[in-house]
Amino acid sequence: MVSPATIKTVQDIMRKDTGVDGDAQRISQLVWLVFLKIFDDKEREYELMDQKYKSPLPEELRWRNWALDEEGITGEELLDFVNNKLFKMLKELNVNPKESPREYLIQSVFEDTYNYMKSGTLLRQVINKINQEFDFNKAEDRHIFNDLYESILKDLQSAGNAGEYYTPRPVTQFMVEMVNPKLGEKILDPACGTGGFLTCAIEHLKKQEKSIKDRTKWQDNIFGVEKKPLPHLLAITNMILHGIEIPNNIRRDNLLSSPLRNYTQKDRVDVIVTNPPFGGEEEVGIPNNFPSSFRTRETADLFLVLIVQLLKNQGRCALILPDGSLSGDGVKTRIKEKILNECNLHTIIRLPRGVFSPYTDIETNLIFLTKGEATKSIWFFEHPLPEERKGKVYTKTKPIRYSEFELEKRWWKNRKENEFAWKVSIKEIADNGFNLDLRNPNALQSKKQYSTHEIIEEVTEDLKESTRLLAEIEKTLLK
Repeated sequence: MVSPATIKTVQDIMRKDTGVDGDAQRISQLVWLVFLKIFDDKEREYELMDQKYKSPLPEELRWRNWALDEEGITGEELLDFVNNKLFKMLKELNVNPKESPREYLIQSVFEDTYNYMKSGTLLRQVINKINQEFDFNKAEDRHIFNDLYESILKDLQSAGNAGEYYTPRPVTQFMVEMVNPKLGEKILDPACGTGGFLTCAIEHLKKQEKSIKDRTKWQDNIFGVEKKPLPHLLAITNMILHGIEIPNNIRRDNLLSSPLRNYTQKDRVDVIVTNPPFGGEEEVGIPNNFPSSFRTRETADLFLVLIVQLLKNQGRCALILPDGSLSGDGVKTRIKEKILNECNLHTIIRLPRGVFSPYTDIETNLIFLTKGEATKSIWFFEHPLPEERKGKVYTKTKPIRYSEFELEKRWWKNRKENEFAWKVSIKEIADNGFNLDLRNPNALQSKKQYSTHEIIEEVTEDLKESTRLLAEIEKTLLK
């Protein structure tokens, strides 16, 4: 049975291999192997349910025929098979997605996936460990793997260049719950990363099922787009684990690379939940796909314009934005005006620093809007730090918890101003130059006085956290 030590054991084996360099490559290597194991386990399930089921893979490429036997091919023979037959044939699959959707899925997954390991003997050890520990036809293993899957994403976040892949699950769960997708609605994450928002949406929809027929109402209505190959592969795997048999609606692409005018009514969706990458810039030429008044290379701003285009009338959206997107002027102001004129931006939840630690300490906001009606006023809610945090920020070891959002959930349907919540009219916002980076006017002025012992305790905790982070950096540099 899968245990929390499984991933670590596999990665420790990979660390002995000279071809695998760093956490990101180890995770990529692990994920394509796990994907093929999951696919084989799911095929066994399909074969039991349908005697006419035919695998889209040639027999020699199926996991059961080259990887399952612990005494099977190893060393140079295994390495030659993986590099010169398995990957070569999977990458060269040329199929019509409508005629052979499963085969097309596999081809798209392996299009930009690579085998980094150079030792066939170590590769066999990894494969055997996966066979011993993982059985995705067991509900218990599937449930445990979901937890391990999130730990993989956190490792990926710490690998140094992939922080945008992982949005804390308590945040995605709260956002999905508040936007409340319904069975039959089209749901999209246009920058889906590893699929965290979409898996939360699936779990939310499953709670609405009353019959087997209801499952078909969401199977084909979950859409995601991710431009990077590794998070795309993780997203595909995530969707299969959460019950989407053929997740070909999770595409590897960049929606910003097409002219905005090309997205018409047929492309529009009912619900968008997303954390568009912020702090990055798009390549030269991408801004030309947008009207001149909204041209910028900043990714988050372009996604804002795209989101308005992709929503149906009365479509709902929940997204994450940094403070800079709320306060900026120039193009940012024109984008905010467009959103406020075309959508009812009804709620902004202001999060404290550290929610995305250790990737960034930038303060972020949860934005909720509905398209088709201009904004008349905006409710702001300042999410408080838990009392036990004593005014400190969140950290990697002490992250935000889902239970903390109970405060917002109780307030959501019966909104009143209080020490955390306040309401601002669109006139006030316009008079203030459309600056949405507004501070809480109702915040309690009195500050708690800490004892000397408490101050020393906080400083000690800060030093421990700093020492741990420095050790991680040193370990990375020495690799």
